[in-house]
Amino acid sequence: MRPLSVITGIVAGSCLSISVSLAAVILIYLVLGTDHPRVQHEFRPLVASLFIFLGMTAVSAASFYTLLINHRFRFYLHTAMW
Repeated sequence: MRPLSVITGIVAGSCLSISVSLAAVILIYLVLGTDHPRVQHEFRPLVASLFIFLGMTAVSAASFYTLLINHRFRFYLHTAMW
């Protein structure tokens, strides 16, 4: 595995772990939302962050996959990731 593939895999894994963590926090907010009104104001930015990181995860995972199989679109996806 090439060094660029390793770095891309680290970025993809980090984005995935942040996405899972944000989804877990959203789940907690859904449970606690009716009891704590302050939490309701933070729900929309949290969902926006989740969608941003899901997009980053998709692009970085696609970039990682194309680097592994040496696909011709790997440079486009890698540019999109960075």
